[in-house]
Amino acid sequence: MRRHRHSTRREPTIALINIVFLMLVFFMVAGTLSRPLDSDLRLVRTADLEGRAPPDTLVVHADGRMAYRGKDVASVKAFYAARPEEEREIVRVVPDEALPAVTLVNLARELRAAGASSVVIVTQRGLE
Repeated sequence: MRRHRHSTRREPTIALINIVFLMLVFFMVAGTLSRPLDSDLRLVRTADLEGRAPPDTLVVHADGRMAYRGKDVASVKAFYAARPEEEREIVRVVPDEALPAVTLVNLARELRAAGASSVVIVTQRGLE
């Protein structure tokens, strides 16, 4: 005679894992991940401050006029003549937001042709 084996049916663990995962996601979204700031705390406002370009940058205005250290510069060659030897490899450019992109790209090409190994465009990142 053969004995009949009773096999127990295993519970599917995938369903349990899915439920635990969904609960984890729910509590992460619904819960507070960091403590809120005090309601009477006022943060510093920098939007009204006057911005100035760093002193070692080439400032390019909307009309294409260039300035270096507060003085107008006629061309890229004049800019390189006014700049110390050790600062000629990396050039930082601060363009006006209304400056056409074609003008900025052409200026970067001129700076690379004059000897700049890299041209860095300085921009402003705002919280909006």
